[in-house]
Amino acid sequence: MRRDELSDLAVFLAVAEERSFTRAAARMSTSQSAISQIVRRLEANMGVKLLTRTTRSVVPTDAGEQLVDTLRPAFDDIDARLSALSALRERPSGTIRVTTSRHAAETILWPVVSRLLREYPDVTVELSINSALSDIVTDRFDAGVRLGEQIAKDMIAVRIGPDLRMAVVCAPSYLADNPILQTPHELTEHRCINVRLPTKGGLYVWEFERDGRELHVRVGGRLVLNDMTMVLQAASEGLGIACVMEDQAAPYIADGRLVRMLDDWCPPFAGYHLYYPDRRQLPPAFAILVTALRQGTHR
Repeated sequence: MRRDELSDLAVFLAVAEERSFTRAAARMSTSQSAISQIVRRLEANMGVKLLTRTTRSVVPTDAGEQLVDTLRPAFDDIDARLSALSALRERPSGTIRVTTSRHAAETILWPVVSRLLREYPDVTVELSINSALSDIVTDRFDAGVRLGEQIAKDMIAVRIGPDLRMAVVCAPSYLADNPILQTPHELTEHRCINVRLPTKGGLYVWEFERDGRELHVRVGGRLVLNDMTMVLQAASEGLGIACVMEDQAAPYIADGRLVRMLDDWCPPFAGYHLYYPDRRQLPPAFAILVTALRQGTHR
């Protein structure tokens, strides 16, 4: 059935139910003459008279009544299904799968996800905590959260977090036996806690910048870890110098377990982004997550 034929049937049903071309025209938001023309066209196409017109009323013929009995449940079902779709827009449902690092999950994602789960009972969220970069298309994730510099160029990226900074820290007990750092170059003379990168398996090269000058330092030490909580624990016990996220080190610095160095060599850099494949229309549940995360950057 062509779309215009379905539209003609809807107009006929309105006339039959209203028993009036005038009221049907008002219901369909069109003119009475247009309604009359559509009914005449429908009768001509079907080869049967559907309505009996008098000066006072419009009454379906026997054929018209049969058509009304056929159309009314069909259109009622269409209306019900459209209402259900509208309800989905108002109350989203479905599963959202996101791959993220632990730091991003704890600082950016979790506050939003916790709120969404309370507000939308039909939404399920799966967070895969993994610092390794995932192919979100192959692994069937809806999105990933990573630092902006780690995101593939063919993805849509939405900034969802503030700028971040690194902090070079060590325990006061370490400084009791070693001089405080003045420049990053001096790191090569100290025991440092290395971090094994999850993606390529190499060791993290410490990155610094001051006055537009970038400096990368490969540090040495007897301890290699791949978990930042353990890095902070080791540093607080005086086992070496660590380079960690500023906000992760803040509680340790505040209570005196760690001392910060090289602050002027650690400028801010772009924070976390939500990234996902290009889609013309986002699923309702995922669209709500994107909106909530984006709004979070403006609060």
